[in-house]
Amino acid sequence: RQFLLMSMNLGIVGVTSLLGGIGLFQARRKATVIVQDIAIPNLPIEFQGLKIAQISDLHVGPTIKADYARTIVDQVNALNPDLIFFTGDMVDGSVDRLSADVEPLRDLKSKYGTYFVTGNHEYYSGAEQWVSKVGELGMIHLENEHRILKQGEASLAIVGVTDLMAHHTIKSHKSDPQKAMRGIPDDMPSIMLAHQPGTAEMTEGLAIDLMVCGHTHGGQFMPFNLAVAKAHKYYAGLYRQEKMQVYVNRGTGYWGPPLRLGIPSEITLFNLEIDEGGLS
Repeated sequence: RQFLLMSMNLGIVGVTSLLGGIGLFQARRKATVIVQDIAIPNLPIEFQGLKIAQISDLHVGPTIKADYARTIVDQVNALNPDLIFFTGDMVDGSVDRLSADVEPLRDLKSKYGTYFVTGNHEYYSGAEQWVSKVGELGMIHLENEHRILKQGEASLAIVGVTDLMAHHTIKSHKSDPQKAMRGIPDDMPSIMLAHQPGTAEMTEGLAIDLMVCGHTHGGQFMPFNLAVAKAHKYYAGLYRQEKMQVYVNRGTGYWGPPLRLGIPSEITLFNLEIDEGGLS
């Protein structure tokens, strides 16, 4: 009996060590590029084939440093995107501590620029300072507002909202999709950046074609992903909420200990196309 008990304990330690090693390897290796076609009924022909790279939940901090950020930047730039979306949780720490580690993000390259929205972790780490830093890094911060991307006579609205919990730290940062969409014609295609997929519940009556989010990490490791799937209506990949499509990035970095198991870090590459079936 003692021998069986010792053997079982050694087996548990061995399996745990093996899974921990695999999880560490998967957390630290290059992010997986997931290509996702998005069909939009009213997309102007000028934006057919537009390529958008999304990164989210990089969590530069105690264990994710400049070297990993540089790897992600190189991967994104190699995709030659027209647009880059960064949907929050860039950091876990203050500007003073992490300024050098986020510096590689300055080199993100795309035709129309990088758009950024805050995640909940920015509000744990000095959101106002990080918003200023994001601007210094050359990103366009969207705080419940939008920008119109023009291509000849064609237009595409890029919309961004603050994190769902932002108002608990800074009242003026309360997430407001209605405000962000104000002034956009209903027939103009629009893409909304929001850190938490729960923001989709606040968009009733708004003509949004695609919402891109992060926050959930897709569960980050198995079997925790099963609990995350129960906690979030949308937790990984592509969904549809009536006419709006919702995409949840599984996280480009990781949170907490360097561990990913069965759910790799993700860079998403969206290809926009016209939904011929949705045209009248």
